[in-house]
Amino acid sequence: MTLVSNDESFALGFFSPGTSNNRYLGIWYHNDPMQTVVWVANRVNPINDSTGMLKIESSGRVVLQVQNTTAVWSTNTTASVQNPVLQLLDSGNLVVRDEKDSNPEHYLWQSFDYPSDTMLPGMKIGIDLRTGFQRRLTAWKSWDDPSPGDLTYGVELEGGPEMGLWKGLRKYAMSGLWLGDRFSGIRDVRSNSIYDYNFVWNKKEAYYIFSLKNKSVLSRVVLNQTESVRKRYAWNPENQAWDMFSKRPSDDCDIYGLCGPNGNCDYNKLPICQCLRAFSPKWPEKWKSSDYSGGCIHNKPLNCQTGDGFIPIMRVKSPDITNLQVKEVLDLFIRGH
Repeated sequence: MTLVSNDESFALGFFSPGTSNNRYLGIWYHNDPMQTVVWVANRVNPINDSTGMLKIESSGRVVLQVQNTTAVWSTNTTASVQNPVLQLLDSGNLVVRDEKDSNPEHYLWQSFDYPSDTMLPGMKIGIDLRTGFQRRLTAWKSWDDPSPGDLTYGVELEGGPEMGLWKGLRKYAMSGLWLGDRFSGIRDVRSNSIYDYNFVWNKKEAYYIFSLKNKSVLSRVVLNQTESVRKRYAWNPENQAWDMFSKRPSDDCDIYGLCGPNGNCDYNKLPICQCLRAFSPKWPEKWKSSDYSGGCIHNKPLNCQTGDGFIPIMRVKSPDITNLQVKEVLDLFIRGH
């Protein structure tokens, strides 16, 4: 049995990924012959038989059970309503609400607050600054295993707002600072015909969101643990398949800190890591073997009294600024409205 959204875009039901025999409750594109899954409820607790059952209690709590008794997943709703309903929206968002109240602000619970590895249009990826609640993407471990991997994607607020791709506790690819209309480290993509995006940063929340320019053209963002990338796909109705639109990191130079301190990455040069002017590799032997992690150091000590100073460096991302502060007068610019 499945629950299908009103416009038949999405379906909710049980599935087994790849060659796995485990069963999961998930949401997928209803008209996609490949049954592309965009959300999984019981990622950590799979069902190993065919006794899975989903039910909504009178309090509004949603429970996934096996053998009619053991709960392997449930919603953490605290409020309750008199007539709760579970509804799969046309956006792919699974919500619990009052039967007579469809205001999104009054949802008791929604799957968009607990994303898996996929970001859909209208979904917020970010942080509620009032409560600390975070919405992050987390990759599947493999095509056969939707349990959380170590590749994650979310908002990074240390110093300045940007979107970050992480591998465990290590920064892996960063968007660069939000400049009010775009991210400093990503080529401007607003001219594309598929989607538009925004980054909202105010006293209440900080989040990234995208919308479709033409609702007949489907697009999604998904993390790939095996390849360690964040990919954007667009649906091709002619061949009934997903075409890759973009990916991050886009190349080796997109990997965070690849060339170490005072190193500059240029994909058109060999080696791709170059020391800045007046710098040399800190560990020359490792540098020759393509280990650039040590970065570069000054050829000689600085002496500002004899003319040492600053030179401009073009076409690079903004560096991390951990002590960045934004004045209130810049608030409208930073929000990007």
